Amino acid sequence: MAKVVDITEKLTFEGNPSLMIKGKKLEVNADAPTMLKVMGIMSAEPPNLAEMLQAYEMMFTEKAKAEIVKLGINTKDLMIVISEAVSLVMGETASQGEQ
Repeated sequence: MAKVVDITEKLTFEGNPSLMIKGKKLEVNADAPTMLKVMGIMSAEPPNLAEMLQAYEMMFTEKAKAEIVKLGINTKDLMIVISEAVSLVMGETASQGEQ
């Protein structure tokens, strides 16, 4: 019989992380297939506007995107939001307001 190794305890099933902007929690899709696509898009140095928009569409839930629209942020700030979302999912942030 083939060897079977149970790795369940090594995995996390915490759900999606969120960014907080002006008191609004913005859920970020952190599932592996989505993030692999996003990482491929973001691998361009620097990613162009079309690539950033594609990453935005994949990473944020519809509810989060509606909140971002309501915030009325500019393009420069949207690029920051996208970059921070990638960093959050990849575990690269040492956020100040972590909850």
